Amino acid sequence: MDDNNFDLTAHIRSVPGWPEPHVVFRDICSLLEDRKVFKQVIDLFVERYRDTRIDAIVGIDARGFIIGSPIAYLLDVGFIPVRKKGKLPGKTISEAYELEYGQAEVEVQTAWLRDGHHVVLVDDLIATGGTMVAALNLLQRIGVDVLESSAIIDLPDLGGSRKIADMGVNVHTFCEFDGH
Repeated sequence: MDDNNFDLTAHIRSVPGWPEPHVVFRDICSLLEDRKVFKQVIDLFVERYRDTRIDAIVGIDARGFIIGSPIAYLLDVGFIPVRKKGKLPGKTISEAYELEYGQAEVEVQTAWLRDGHHVVLVDDLIATGGTMVAALNLLQRIGVDVLESSAIIDLPDLGGSRKIADMGVNVHTFCEFDGH
């Protein structure tokens, strides 16, 4: 599929002033509700990674689960969730990160990832990069080889994709929006 001929931004609803007055929320629900567009987006990811040696897709809570699971299924690889702290049983490791008004923490189960595993980290959007950087830190502590951090949307003005690239990780997104 040629993603250059597919205007993904036309299928993403922009909601000004939500959840904060200065934010324009990029809502992928409008994309998910259209089965043909949702399929096209998943196919874009699958085509990108089809010929890459991947052991698992790692998805970030929660919208990374929505897109990561079908990608993993179609690539015939495992799916590993990175969740908000306290949501996973068994042995986990966690990483705290800063939010605009406080702190949050994500965790991953250590039983399913090994030193040298090749993974792609996926989420719906890269904004400030806080959650994705925290997830990358978790994976790097385990010794996992993160081949790429990938998302549907990049908000480059917020600097997240730059932070990820500065960690030495390739970044790929399918569209971008200016501003917040």
